[in-house]
Parts: sequence; C-alpha cells; structure tokens
Amino acid sequence: MLVAAYLIEAGILLIVAPWTRWWQHNVFVDVAPMIAEVMANRFVRGGVSGIGLITLLGGLRDLAAAFFARPQADVSAPPADGPWS
Repeated sequence: MLVAAYLIEAGILLIVAPWTRWWQHNVFVDVAPMIAEVMANRFVRGGVSGIGLITLLGGLRDLAAAFFARPQADVSAPPADGPWS
C-alpha cells in the first residue's frame, strides 16, 4: 500500500509540476542557466508528464491489486476428500 501511495503521489507531481511556474524558476536553472532552455521546451515538459502518467497508472494498478486480491488457498494441507482418506 505504501508503494502504491508513493507512485500515485509521484505520478501526480510529475504530471502537474512541468506546467507550473515553479518548473522554470528553480535552483537548477539558477546554477546552470543553459538548462533553462531545455526545461522550457514543451516536448521535455510533455515527456516528464508522460512519465508521471505511467507512474500514476502503475500506482493505481498496485492499489487495485491490493484491494481486489483473492485470498490464496492453503496448499500445504491435503484435501479432506482425497483418494487416500
């Protein structure tokens, strides 16, 4: 459940963050100004959002698997109505 929660949160952040004002005004752009042009590119923003969408879908898949998992049968005990009972 914690992995699913992490993936969902990281996915939402990666989908939304490239389209906010914070994306262009961060410490990495201040340290290396040549990165600013790459980070402003819409294809880069779309790529990061795409990775976020994949991460979000992975988290939702893990969450669905946790909620809809069937209990496993105990295979260590022999069946009661077997041929040798």
